[in-house]
Amino acid sequence: MAVGGTAGRVTRRRLRTRANLLEAAFSVFAAKGFGHVSIEEVCEAAGYTRGAFYSNFAGLDELFFALYTERAELIAEQVAGALAQDGPDLDVPAAVDRVTEVLLLDRDWLLVKTDFLVHAARDPEVARALLEHRARLRRAVEDRLARACGHTELPAVLGDVEGAAHAVVAAYDGVTTRLLLDRDVAGARAWLKQLLTALLTGQQSPRNRKGRSPWTPTSSSSERDSRASSRPTS
Repeated sequence: MAVGGTAGRVTRRRLRTRANLLEAAFSVFAAKGFGHVSIEEVCEAAGYTRGAFYSNFAGLDELFFALYTERAELIAEQVAGALAQDGPDLDVPAAVDRVTEVLLLDRDWLLVKTDFLVHAARDPEVARALLEHRARLRRAVEDRLARACGHTELPAVLGDVEGAAHAVVAAYDGVTTRLLLDRDVAGARAWLKQLLTALLTGQQSPRNRKGRSPWTPTSSSSERDSRASSRPTS
């Protein structure tokens, strides 16, 4: 019994060490980018030795893969939960609000996800993992739209619920690309809400019926600097 109790404590300790390493690695990867981080930096951020690192991961590739998988599963669960709150009749604006709150708040996650995309483009095994994550997100959207069939009509141009789910993910990809560059979370969230509402209902969001993009009123500092530098000097 004593041996079993000790083994249990060791297991919990190791799980905690692994979780702390993943949390520290997330911050370091988001700040510096995969490929610019050493094992020593991860260990320093987590407060562990290299021995603790190697008792949990064979190297940075394995840690990065585990980190991405953990976060991707969390996001997929959050999206599914956000979509599951209505009854059979899907309240599209409310569902869009909940989904964009889940998807757009964490810019650090977008940075890590983009690093993983570049990594996956050069590694077929990693690419399969990324495709599976994207498929899980689409299935969460598909399942919700399928349950709303007969209660909520989708625009015919999207075809079926599978086509609608692909459109939702594509809209998210496009909006978050700009978000990474201009850091305008509020603008990105507003624009994604408008896009998804238009996609899923064929109508504009009530808050944006003047035909103006939510990103139009303000420009990022990088855009303003770029325009200023391109003006001819007298």
